[in-house]
Amino acid sequence: MEKKKQIAILGSTGSIGRQTLDVIAEYPDLFAPCLLVANRSVELLAEQAIRFRPQCVIIGDETLHGELCNRLSGLEIKVLAGADAIADAVTAAEIDTVVTAMVGYSGLAPTINAIKAGKEIALANKETLVVAGELITSLVKQHGTHLYPIDSEHGAIYQCLVGEDPSSVSKLLLTASGGPFRTKSKADLQNVTKADALHHPNWSMGAKITIDSATMMNKGFEVIEAKWLFGIDADRIEVVVHPQSIVHSMVEFVDGSVKAQLGLPDMHLPIRYALGVPRRLPSSDRRLSVADYAQLTFEQPDMDKFPMLGMAFDAIRRGGNVPCVLNAANEVAVAAFLHDEIRFVDIPEMVQHTIDSMAFIEKPTYDDFVVTNQEARRVASALLQK
Repeated sequence: MEKKKQIAILGSTGSIGRQTLDVIAEYPDLFAPCLLVANRSVELLAEQAIRFRPQCVIIGDETLHGELCNRLSGLEIKVLAGADAIADAVTAAEIDTVVTAMVGYSGLAPTINAIKAGKEIALANKETLVVAGELITSLVKQHGTHLYPIDSEHGAIYQCLVGEDPSSVSKLLLTASGGPFRTKSKADLQNVTKADALHHPNWSMGAKITIDSATMMNKGFEVIEAKWLFGIDADRIEVVVHPQSIVHSMVEFVDGSVKAQLGLPDMHLPIRYALGVPRRLPSSDRRLSVADYAQLTFEQPDMDKFPMLGMAFDAIRRGGNVPCVLNAANEVAVAAFLHDEIRFVDIPEMVQHTIDSMAFIEKPTYDDFVVTNQEARRVASALLQK
């Protein structure tokens, strides 16, 4: 009988984490969750622990440790708390794969530790590669492990590249839905509300990534991520708006042919592929019927209306610590928008101001990333006081 793959899920109560548990439940003979981690959602984390019985659960907010212990009293489950516990737990010998689905910069340190411990990484945390892509990819190579993207776009590209010579790749084409404001004018964006921005036309995601989709920052992050995942310069990565979200991304080859991966907009698909690779796992989920999508359309993104996308291209071309600044400032700006402290159109202005205010470090170390992240957040937060 095949040994079950032991899965650690960082961010188990978020959208990706919950859907990863769906996939694990779908294949109980293949996968088992041995570590579940959440930031503050103590009630849902306890419910997941009671259902799946992992060896260990960790709550990021240490003030909730006692409550989690009480909820899991009497069960043989280790209960820990805090960022240090998370960073240590991912190195446990029994873990095979670490699903990194924590939101934002917080996923960086545990991902690095997991790689150094030789764990496979199923990456759903874009910010890890945005902030420290060169460091992460070099560590993966150094420690002889693998990084599989849990992302519809990068998962699509990964599948399109299977069996292909990397030197035959001409261009990567990342598709974007265009978000909720694709058809609005630049002037219309002055008055959009938080509720408007959180209403994505195709995907069900967490609040932060949904706002990033509305600004197209999410697609910008994916451009940076694609550079490091696939070793492709930004000049050979193109973003194409595809409102139907059926073609998840494409690869153009030197002979002019283009391969595309299609599917319904359902994150269970890339999660299932990342956990099961190199094999495809059979599923009874609803299938794509091409007849239902007789018209698939594509258009160029409006870089003037969505300046965050251009900032991402600029950041990856400049390199160094600029992508780290971009990410930190964006996290502060999005949080401020979600708390009704700024307008939607203020997000790119805050981010650009922060980038312009920061010192450039051409060859940052991990410690440089830590300092850059802290300083960029301070600069961005100071703008809220003006």
